[in-house]
Amino acid sequence: MKTLNLEHSSHRPATWALVLGFACVYISWGTTYLAIRVGVDQERLPPALFGGTRVCLAGVLLLAFLAWRRERLSLSRQDWGRIFWSSLLLFVAGNGLVTLAMQKVPSGVTAVLVASTPLWIGLFEMFWPGGDRLTVRGWFGLLVGLCGVLILLAPQLDDPSAFWENAAPLLVLLSACSWALGSLVMRHRRLSCPHLTGAAYQMILGGGCLTLLGVAIGETQQLPSQVTWGAVQAFLYLLIVGSLVGFVAFNWLLGHVPAAKVGTYAYVNPVVAVFVGWFVGGEQIEAGLIASIAVILTGVALVRGGERQQISEPAMVSFPEPSTSDGPPMASAPG
Repeated sequence: MKTLNLEHSSHRPATWALVLGFACVYISWGTTYLAIRVGVDQERLPPALFGGTRVCLAGVLLLAFLAWRRERLSLSRQDWGRIFWSSLLLFVAGNGLVTLAMQKVPSGVTAVLVASTPLWIGLFEMFWPGGDRLTVRGWFGLLVGLCGVLILLAPQLDDPSAFWENAAPLLVLLSACSWALGSLVMRHRRLSCPHLTGAAYQMILGGGCLTLLGVAIGETQQLPSQVTWGAVQAFLYLLIVGSLVGFVAFNWLLGHVPAAKVGTYAYVNPVVAVFVGWFVGGEQIEAGLIASIAVILTGVALVRGGERQQISEPAMVSFPEPSTSDGPPMASAPG
């Protein structure tokens, strides 16, 4: 996903404040994968309700904060339409699929697959009217990144029958594609409302639709009879740290440092997620996982530097947190 271009503040904050801001983004969005894994795998929380309620609540809290600051909350009819469709792609499809998949896919593997999102953005841009066109360098990066995905999935490809029985990694890739499409909708359809206002409504609509989907498919019957402290911790961590702290830190940084530097989280988050999954979650770190991280991120760097600009960057480009919200811009955080 694309990062946002916001006007930089003329006053440069202290170095410690910038370091703290980057640390908040890297740590909050890099650790959300394990928190989701704990919620849907260990605590057996229904994925759509687990993801939808916290995203919607995060949007409500953000909107309440904006109302307290007397920010403009009204939307035009065109803004409502763009926010609605992008929220379906970013949260219902994007967050919903990745949360569903993490019942079976380790957090580190999920983070690495999600890191492929800029590859899909580069590819989909080629077919978007007026979109950016990849140069030779960009096409080479796309090929390199897809090779990294194949490296990660190679063990499953050895046994096609087992691969199709456990299609969860494919759901993660579909989630990354949905985040890419949602980001392009927002990139090519500018909003007239302030960025944070649009983000709040996106979370409310997307989270609300995902929650309704969970109710419609009977997830209320899957709710545990007793809510454990571990489930509460996972929910609150994703709500406060993943959806609010990381998002606020991200937007604060965009006001003080170049967007390209803030966008480094797309490279750092998978590494953080793999380390946290190993150190805290007991997940294995295999050679194929390390190789795929290096190859995919190399491809992402080549694609991001190999686009021939056809349009100027808008003032607002939406996010995945995860969001993120659960899906932050550029794609590396579902929680």
